Amino acid sequence: MIQDTFHFYKPCQTLQPYIRYYWVFKSDQILNTFTFPIGCPQIIFHKKTPLLIPELGIWQDTLTISGQVNFSSHIYANGHTEMIVVVFQSHTLNLFLNIPTISFYNQEVSGFDIENKSLIELSKRILDCEDNNLCIQYIERWLLSQASTMRMGTEYKFQRINEPLAQILKTPQVSVNELSSMACLSRKQFEREFKTFVGMGPKEYTHIVRLQKALSFLQHQKSTGINHAQIALASGYADQSHYIREFKKHCGYTPRSLLEMTSPYSDLFTHPV
Repeated sequence: MIQDTFHFYKPCQTLQPYIRYYWVFKSDQILNTFTFPIGCPQIIFHKKTPLLIPELGIWQDTLTISGQVNFSSHIYANGHTEMIVVVFQSHTLNLFLNIPTISFYNQEVSGFDIENKSLIELSKRILDCEDNNLCIQYIERWLLSQASTMRMGTEYKFQRINEPLAQILKTPQVSVNELSSMACLSRKQFEREFKTFVGMGPKEYTHIVRLQKALSFLQHQKSTGINHAQIALASGYADQSHYIREFKKHCGYTPRSLLEMTSPYSDLFTHPV
């Protein structure tokens, strides 16, 4: 019997500004896992049976681009799972696919549908390879080759999003006007560029960051003793009522009811490698 196994891999130094990490998961167990919007797009390679997303009513493809989402979902696996996942920084997917990240908003898109020949060839190499360490090397080579062809104009626009995005991660209650001023763009221009790189509007993205911050505090609540009023303040909500209302909107549960159902985990504010 194959035990459930997770392996995390750190990207090479050149790719660290663009890639958060890679992870590999193997399981022969039937899984029904509750997941939250994590704030980072992903490319997923399924070497066995893909995952079912009941909220969307679809199975992921063997090569799937998972965009930014604003809802939580139940992920189902039938007991034959082996997947390799590339977790991008919040605003970097567009640089490697040359497609606005907003194109994948709230979607699980087949990588075979975007007509990226090199990505499809990469997928075939991974599906034919039994050594997942070697698969990670294949992925890194592909990412590095894509990075080497980044257009100067695109890279410049990407850099303008860095400071506003860092500010959101630090203080998600920041206003869009303040963020656009940081980027030296009008609000309309900033919102357009933000959607291109991040995959959703800046105001909506602050909601996801607030949720992930709250999940991080809930994840460590037993060790810190922080209460819900303190979590609301520290996560950037106006007050505890705002915290509970927005949390339930994105999770379907209040913070207390979620704690009764599962152990919260923040993908965005946890660094496994």
